Amino acid sequence: MAESVERLQQRVQELERELAQERSRRVLGGGDGVGGRARIEKMSPEVVDSNPYSRLMALKRMGIVNDYEKIRTFAVAIVGVGGVGSVTAEMLTRCGIGKNGGLEEGKPVDLVLSCVDNFEARMTINTACNELGQIWMESGVSENAVSGHIQLIIPGESACFACAPPLVVAANIDEKTLKREGVCAASLPTTMGVVAGILVQNVLKFLLNFGTVSFYLGYNAMQDFFPTMSMKPNPQCDDRNCRKQQEEYKKKAAALPKQEVVQEEEKIIHEDNEWGIELVSEVSEEELKNSSGPVPNLPEGITVAYTIPKKQEDSVPEVTVEDSGESLEDLMAKMKNM
Repeated sequence: MAESVERLQQRVQELERELAQERSRRVLGGGDGVGGRARIEKMSPEVVDSNPYSRLMALKRMGIVNDYEKIRTFAVAIVGVGGVGSVTAEMLTRCGIGKNGGLEEGKPVDLVLSCVDNFEARMTINTACNELGQIWMESGVSENAVSGHIQLIIPGESACFACAPPLVVAANIDEKTLKREGVCAASLPTTMGVVAGILVQNVLKFLLNFGTVSFYLGYNAMQDFFPTMSMKPNPQCDDRNCRKQQEEYKKKAAALPKQEVVQEEEKIIHEDNEWGIELVSEVSEEELKNSSGPVPNLPEGITVAYTIPKKQEDSVPEVTVEDSGESLEDLMAKMKNM
């Protein structure tokens, strides 16, 4: 039994050494080329088969991004490489991110991405980022696998995860007690792919400064609904580091030079124009005058929307008929003879 355990430990050590060698080979771009290509030092817009970044660089040519090459200078840490995290890591690599991976002690990163599947881990990341003042993005997929969300959290400027915590966290409920034996959460790769996609899209917009960066963006697969909103930090947040970051943000905002708001006068639109278009009323001045009535005597500040014109009585001229002295029978006889 002891020999079997010893052989197993030796095999594990051998595999760990082989894995470390493979990682080093890929980073340095060495080896025989199998399993990956050498690192491209400079991103080029040249359209050739050997350049995987030509389509990304087209964003610069089209005016979407000013400096796409800057993506190589950023480092992103991904916490949790499950259904969302693994797809996120792959997308960031294809986008040319400088470095993405797990958290390493002592190495600064530009952005932390939370792709974990439980509230305890989210709260841990939230606490650490509030303490360090680290900007991060949180993501998640619901248990029924048909909805998800992403959230950008800037300590002190936007609400942290503890500012408006979920009921499970607010009520201090142990998540493990909610799980039932033989029952697991649903998993749908399509929903996870969509959430990973909008997460990476938000990362690119935030790092490269283009488009509108979403502070919160949801996804409802049942109705194809994408709600968005932004939340301010809670002054009574339970996280003391969050409250500390809020005070520091207020000081920075107060130190910024105030921008004077200049109210522009409304330009007078003249009746004459270069196209020769003229507005003509369909009602003549005479018709307008006849359709108006007297204005009543009202208190100051009160006006009428319209007036009621006076009714004109129809005048029918009188007609007089002379009496001929003939009887009705005589008149009827004359009519028959006509």
